[in-house]
Amino acid sequence: MARGHVPHHTQSEDSARERARARIAALTREIEKYRYDYHVLDRSDIPDAALDSLKKELFDLEAEWPEFAAPDSPTQRVAGVPLKEFAKVRHAERMTSLNDAFGEEDVRAWCARLDAYLGRSAAASAPRAKGAGSQPFYCELKIDGLAIELEYENGVFVRGSTRGDGLVGEDVTQNLRTVEAIPLRLRGAEDAAAHVRKAGLDPKEYDLAPARLVVRGEVFLTKKEFAAINRGIEKEGGKPYANPRNVAAGSIRQLDPAVTASRRLDSFQYDIVGEIGQKAHEEEHILLAAFGFKTNPDCRPAKDLEDAMAFRDHWADPARRDALPYEIDGTVIFVNDNRTFAEAGIVGKTPRAGIAYKFSPREATTVVEDVRVQVGRTGALTPVAVMRPVNVGGVTITHASLHNADEIARLGLMIGDTVIVQRAGDVIPQITQVLPNFRTGRERPFRMPARCPVDGSPVVREGAISRCSSKTCAAQHREALFHFASRAAFNIEGLGPKIIDRFLDEGLISDAADIFELQKGDIAALERFGERSAENLVEEIAAKRHVTLPRFLYGLGILHVGEETAHTLAKHVSVPAQGGALPIARIASAFRGLSLEDLQEVPDVGPIVAKSIHDWFREPRNESLLERFAAAGVTVAASSAAAKGPAAGALAGKTFVLTGTLASMDREAAKERIRAAGGEVSESVGKKTSYVVAGAEPGSKFDKAKKLGVPVLDEKGFLALLKG
Repeated sequence: MARGHVPHHTQSEDSARERARARIAALTREIEKYRYDYHVLDRSDIPDAALDSLKKELFDLEAEWPEFAAPDSPTQRVAGVPLKEFAKVRHAERMTSLNDAFGEEDVRAWCARLDAYLGRSAAASAPRAKGAGSQPFYCELKIDGLAIELEYENGVFVRGSTRGDGLVGEDVTQNLRTVEAIPLRLRGAEDAAAHVRKAGLDPKEYDLAPARLVVRGEVFLTKKEFAAINRGIEKEGGKPYANPRNVAAGSIRQLDPAVTASRRLDSFQYDIVGEIGQKAHEEEHILLAAFGFKTNPDCRPAKDLEDAMAFRDHWADPARRDALPYEIDGTVIFVNDNRTFAEAGIVGKTPRAGIAYKFSPREATTVVEDVRVQVGRTGALTPVAVMRPVNVGGVTITHASLHNADEIARLGLMIGDTVIVQRAGDVIPQITQVLPNFRTGRERPFRMPARCPVDGSPVVREGAISRCSSKTCAAQHREALFHFASRAAFNIEGLGPKIIDRFLDEGLISDAADIFELQKGDIAALERFGERSAENLVEEIAAKRHVTLPRFLYGLGILHVGEETAHTLAKHVSVPAQGGALPIARIASAFRGLSLEDLQEVPDVGPIVAKSIHDWFREPRNESLLERFAAAGVTVAASSAAAKGPAAGALAGKTFVLTGTLASMDREAAKERIRAAGGEVSESVGKKTSYVVAGAEPGSKFDKAKKLGVPVLDEKGFLALLKG
């Protein structure tokens, strides 16, 4: 760059920078407030998972805009200020915490950053050729408890402390003495050596009788004890605790050790501070067990990053998590080689060579970008939040029902608000809380419409429910959606009337364009919908985004335009193609350019049908629908029959009527075969009918053909004619 040159920023870049700066400032302010309330005041104003979601957003923004990352950012902190009631303890080395990853992309990005910093692959580092330490990564379960540090002098427990701010913690020695899982004296060198030898290591490589030993781990409450404590509280008419972690943290901070002892806490240790000969993190677990500490038996090494991520996926299974006696909220991935771990160092106050791979949260934060009103099958109007995509409960969701105007008022929700979204069990995601301190002044209020967005009828209020006043609106609305997904139209398999009704009830769709905006997470969140069935339906919808012009026109549900009329219109109305497709805007323009007289020149289109088509394409609501189809990625191909022209194909110039059931194909397939060969299909038998194709159990069309002398083909004769 030339001296004195000032980088040029476009207005949009400056706007993005300002939005990032403002969002980072708001996140920093609010996270610090929530963290102080939680760690110092023992009070939770928002769920832990929601706080994690805010921290993750801040971390990602600071990675994208490092110039706005302040030294006192919450991402650089470990915990709150130590409680004043306890003596302070300065840690020999900083107690760090880990950054969170919520998906494979986050984990891969972490490993890529680590490799770039080291200048080599972390996955290639292993201190030993075989045995403990021979694998590059080590995986642990992330216990949902309270981090502690334990100090031993000449084998005797002398001090225990909380993490505090990472440098200074609280002295809770007397309370930790009550935890039976924490040894008051280390095992002797001989016993320790026997354990080390059994694990395949050489005891001579380690100091098994250190004058001073500092270890770190976690104190937690088992699910069984948590349930017992809450039963006692409820029996006395008190308010039960929200989660085991809060009880564990509160128990360790009790001034009376007898209260702590009554809680029957448990503890795992997982880290040794300082050198006693260990070369790998895996060895530390072996050494801790040798000294008499309780370690987690479900931790294990991983041969590569894929293996480490598979470890997390294994424990993400709800059945496996439920079988554990304690709560976990994810797994931890460490670089196993201690030398590489130390070389990677610390960024802010988190180690580069470790990351917490969290399970998908049941609560997360996101931004409400819009509120749309959906009309259900009973005519009820449901406001639905359209949100910035967010992962909740393992799926990415973009919509959440707001139920009614009263619920929006209760939440105090405005469009543009930062909100907490919750998904508990198999229920559709709900917005549970608005975070008004994130408002920038650009948010806007939402008001229920005075007229129905489907047919324009006045909206009436029935208690908390707003409803379209037209008695026929809801039924016609449902039928239009059934028609759109039907086999002769867009042919979306799996999207039958019951599913459409369910989506209408939940406010996920209001018109046909909404179908193409459905996300897997929006569907998987519904009861009786698994992730696989949701994925199958979303894939099917995506596959049907591309249709022929006749199917598209028929699917629009224009009054008096049946399947055959749609094919006739596709053949006779000229729409300029672009790149092998017919842009929806050009289709709309072509039909709006036709007068009533022009439309009546199309074969079999009389005055009534012509007026229906003419009016449909000029209705503002329908114009908006067509625009939304285009925005959702719906594309239209020219009809193959139209492309061939009237003289093309073995059946050119011939008109067929189908009746009865064919054994080799269904009726829709037969129609497609006729049209592909240049023929036309009619629903009624007349003098111009070339053939009636009669399958099993033919109807009145068969009798009329015989009366008029129209040739009748059985299935064998029809197939022979198709072959030419």
